[in-house]
Amino acid sequence: MTLSNKEIAAVMKSLRAAHIETDRDKAFEKQLSRKFTRDEDGELTHLPVRCTGGTETEGIAFIEGSGGGKTTAIVEVLKNFAPLAHNPQTGAPRYVHLKVAVPATLRSLGVDILKKMGVDKVSDRTRVYDVWDMVRHRLKVIGATLLWIDEAHDMFKSASGAETENMFKMLKGLMQGEHPVVLVLSGTERLGSITGIDPQVNRRFTKVRPAPLAFGVDNARIKGLVGAYAAKAGLDVAIDDDTINRLIHGSRYRFGRSVVCIIEAIECALYDGASTLEVHHFEDAWGVREGCAIEVNVFAAADWMGIELEDEGEEVSQSPTVHKKVNRKKVA
Repeated sequence: MTLSNKEIAAVMKSLRAAHIETDRDKAFEKQLSRKFTRDEDGELTHLPVRCTGGTETEGIAFIEGSGGGKTTAIVEVLKNFAPLAHNPQTGAPRYVHLKVAVPATLRSLGVDILKKMGVDKVSDRTRVYDVWDMVRHRLKVIGATLLWIDEAHDMFKSASGAETENMFKMLKGLMQGEHPVVLVLSGTERLGSITGIDPQVNRRFTKVRPAPLAFGVDNARIKGLVGAYAAKAGLDVAIDDDTINRLIHGSRYRFGRSVVCIIEAIECALYDGASTLEVHHFEDAWGVREGCAIEVNVFAAADWMGIELEDEGEEVSQSPTVHKKVNRKKVA
């Protein structure tokens, strides 16, 4: 099968636009539903549930390693969460989404949130706490009742002890006062370690922690995913369970990374003019993304389980179920 470059681009666009619902979507949606009140008919509203005598809301911390798929899951759930999808008074959603820019300070974070809400200019002379008063006021004005801070672990990346303490005060402040909002923080395992430092912050958040992929447990699901994506691209599939195991390992046991690898392997197959997706397409795709030699390519090496894979963005140790190889049954 030979497609033109234009046709391949259209296929790839279609594959990348497809969303696969996973347990992480369901887990986040379940927690999100619990953070908002229901009307007399039992329908969810955009008004947050207030705890501690009606004085504050609660938040959600979505914690997963880089490439797990957390951002995609949150985007899809929020987009389809009816109470927050549309504010008839503004024509915009009732939530604000910000990805933390590095380096982040308390001031820069507040200014970036304001920009997301249409305040393009904040005087350099404006004090930090006045910036955050403006954030709270603007959230009220636009009727937003949820603030999602993505890559939230980067709020604390280079902060001093005092700055970290002030960040914690800010987080608590957003969930208190006249117009408290539901706060969603998403980030890597380091986010869980940081929020755990302050018990008052930690107790205000329910945690969503998707399990990593595991050999045997997820093989059928990942193999089905390969087949579905390949069929969408018009390809047959000729890979075995060994390739699926290599895919799981090469993806750092993360769902999102496995999807990226599958799509990029399909792209290699299409540009090769192949009619069947085979293991060497995964080898080519993974090798290009990793920039590695053939002897340390997980789809080519005999002892692929012995290849130590770097994991960017994880400055703290993850749980033993994720990283300790003794807990992973070696497969042939």
